[in-house]
Amino acid sequence: MATVGYMEGTDPLILTRLNLDGIGTTPLGNGFDGHGKYVGHLTKQDVISLVITYLHKILPTTDMPIGARDFLSACRTHDIPVVVLVPEDKIARAQEILGEQSKLRLTMVSPEKAYDTVIEILGQEHS
Repeated sequence: MATVGYMEGTDPLILTRLNLDGIGTTPLGNGFDGHGKYVGHLTKQDVISLVITYLHKILPTTDMPIGARDFLSACRTHDIPVVVLVPEDKIARAQEILGEQSKLRLTMVSPEKAYDTVIEILGQEHS
């Protein structure tokens, strides 16, 4: 069974639909929000198939010496795809902000397309 790790703010209806489809969900955090396991500490034993998050959850504030690369290091290490929720008209700007990170198993999608995108990626991963 696939398990989706999700950051705080992810639409509960998406998570409910995933559960009804037999896909597990588990809360993850960015180390500052106190929501679930810190995403940077994921291991293979966590058996996370995909992470879903809003862009702001992986962007540091301007005075922080870390960035999205740091937050997503475990996803990169364990080859876990990440779905980043961004308004449709801001995807190009989000890719620009993330720079090289935007090319690392990140799929940027509008919140309205999140469920279908997650199902599509999981289908590719588990087929």
